[in-house]
Amino acid sequence: MKDELLTLTHAGEHQKDYLNAVTPPVFLNSLHIFDRMEDYLNQGKTGEYVYGRVSNPTVHILEEKVAALEKGSMAVAFASGMAAFSAAVLAVCEAGSHIICLRDVYGPVKRALNEYFIPQMGMSVSYWDGRDLDELESLIRDNTALMVLESPATFVFSVFDIEGTAQIAKAHGVKTYIDNSFCTPLYQKPLTLGIDIVMHTMSKYIGGHSDIIGGILAVRDEKLGKTLMDNIRQWFGGILGPMEAWLAIRGLRTLDLRVERHQKTAMEVAAFLENHPKVEKVYYTGLASHPQADLINKQQTGHTGLMSFQLKAEPEAAMRLVNELKVFEIGCSWGGFESLAITPLAGASEEELKFLQLGEKGRGLIRIHCGLEGTEALLEDLEQALAKI
Repeated sequence: MKDELLTLTHAGEHQKDYLNAVTPPVFLNSLHIFDRMEDYLNQGKTGEYVYGRVSNPTVHILEEKVAALEKGSMAVAFASGMAAFSAAVLAVCEAGSHIICLRDVYGPVKRALNEYFIPQMGMSVSYWDGRDLDELESLIRDNTALMVLESPATFVFSVFDIEGTAQIAKAHGVKTYIDNSFCTPLYQKPLTLGIDIVMHTMSKYIGGHSDIIGGILAVRDEKLGKTLMDNIRQWFGGILGPMEAWLAIRGLRTLDLRVERHQKTAMEVAAFLENHPKVEKVYYTGLASHPQADLINKQQTGHTGLMSFQLKAEPEAAMRLVNELKVFEIGCSWGGFESLAITPLAGASEEELKFLQLGEKGRGLIRIHCGLEGTEALLEDLEQALAKI
């Protein structure tokens, strides 16, 4: 943890390069100039900054921090999490490639696969529920190029065996990508378990203040990292803006303190809900009752502030409860300072609920993010809302 705290606060920063300012500046310039034409022509060999679409000093500081936190060789920052995901697919796959995707990954990722990469690039996708490694191996084809993963996964926060999955993928020459936004680089390090590409959406805990959109990929293989940076990001123009990078650097300075508080509050909230007579089931990786607790303890060292639960009532009661909350606000994201609540599947089709293996009861799933308003305020808010259901 000592090294991680030093990384959060100081890695990648060289105060002497910017007049000994304790905080690095926001480099808002679109280009960099050179003293001689020979210097300009040689910049590709010297690694100097040239143009803002290619690289930026503020962005590079952020990339060095995240690469170090994830125990990777390099990191590449993008304008959003979806831009980062798309870059990973474009860097690893080609037209006609086969992708294996965890069933419960972030919804827009599945929509991008189903509505763009399949029809426009002739790719194919097989979905895996994350439970059976033998089943995963049976899904691999000769043209399988990538596994798209997330742990803990959306909605009911199930996990999969990261190390076992990575070993199977490596044996078949398949690259692996995982969304690690829930755990942050502090509570889970998938690169050390064999994963090839780790993604963080920086609107979540890395940013921490609900004021930026961004995504970042960390890799072990420097050749893959160069492809992501020098080919995909440079030519498609998806680099993170310098102001957003500076805000993410600011967020990293307090990441350890914030996620510890998020986790502490969430543990108490989860225990309260699990023991409440009107609550049927709580899905939170920090609970001993989680059916995959042993695996969670093996690959995670923390749990942050996100969970979901179901009531002992008809699905429609979930929306009524969310509407009664006062401190928890209604919003689709998480990972910021604020507490949020939503019924993410209230409008889901029967086909989607069947695909997710949640059935009609899935409409009553309530997802909450425990923010920084304090445990007492959140428990009181949940209590008063539950009393009205």
